[in-house]
Amino acid sequence: MLDVRRLRLLRELARRGTIAAVAEALSFSPSAVSQQLGVLEREAGLPLLERTGRRVRLTPAGENLVRHAEAVLERLEQADADLAEARGGLSGALRIGAFPTATRTIVPAALVALARRHPGLEPMVCETDPAAVAHALRAGDLDVALVHAYDFVPAEREPGLTTEPLYGEAMYLAEPARGASAAAGTPGAPGTSGAPGAEVGPPPDQGAALRAHAASPWITATPGTLCHTMTVRACQAAGFTPRVRHRMDDFAAVLALVAAGQGVAVVPQLGATVPADPAVRLTRLVMQRRTGLAFRSGAGAHPAVAAFGAALRAAVPPDLAGSRAEA
Repeated sequence: MLDVRRLRLLRELARRGTIAAVAEALSFSPSAVSQQLGVLEREAGLPLLERTGRRVRLTPAGENLVRHAEAVLERLEQADADLAEARGGLSGALRIGAFPTATRTIVPAALVALARRHPGLEPMVCETDPAAVAHALRAGDLDVALVHAYDFVPAEREPGLTTEPLYGEAMYLAEPARGASAAAGTPGAPGTSGAPGAEVGPPPDQGAALRAHAASPWITATPGTLCHTMTVRACQAAGFTPRVRHRMDDFAAVLALVAAGQGVAVVPQLGATVPADPAVRLTRLVMQRRTGLAFRSGAGAHPAVAAFGAALRAAVPPDLAGSRAEA
């Protein structure tokens, strides 16, 4: 009989590529992971792994077993959801991953509603970049998480995970106001080219808006994040590679640097909902950021996951909910 815990290790190895990475993610020692995978091979009765230098590659039999493991783990999640439903009443920890702009603007209202309806539930929010969510969910470090994708950085399908769409956001080019008056440079006032709250015409040509700053210094998120990749790819699509001066993940800090004349940046709608600064001009772009709720496949029917999803949807502002797209 195959052991489910060892199947989970094999699944993680298929995703991460090295035994050391699996050990680090699941808080095991590399020798323990190797030993358990060796036991799994003996249980299977044929080789599952091929070692190529420092990496390990799955044999065809190993790859086939991973596909079965995905199905088994999904059924276990469904069984857990059924048991939670049968117990009635939600209680215990719910580990939530969220990125900063959502944590600041939407998640608090969702937690208030969740506490009112399910006082026995203990939500635990951990700031998690969407690029790290898949591993955290599969490793069991999170139960549910917010993820996002951009037009230039589409979401990749993650085996073993399911993502449901929540909302979409407009994207803005943030640049110094260049001598504009306080009224003209204030987000939402006439002349801000589609800043949040403004009633203006369609966005300008995105490529031209970005190319106007081909020689400007840029402010991006830190490398390795989807936000950083989005800015670089959007600029490259406009015909140039941005000259990055500052790297930071907090959009309020990004806008402060723009106001100080330190560069230009691309920010999402929720990142632009900070107190208006007359020194910053926001120009709406054609691109979007789409946010979804991710969880392990089979866990969507779990009462705690479903309750948090419902609370999140109720907390989404109407101007975001109206631009939903598939995450």
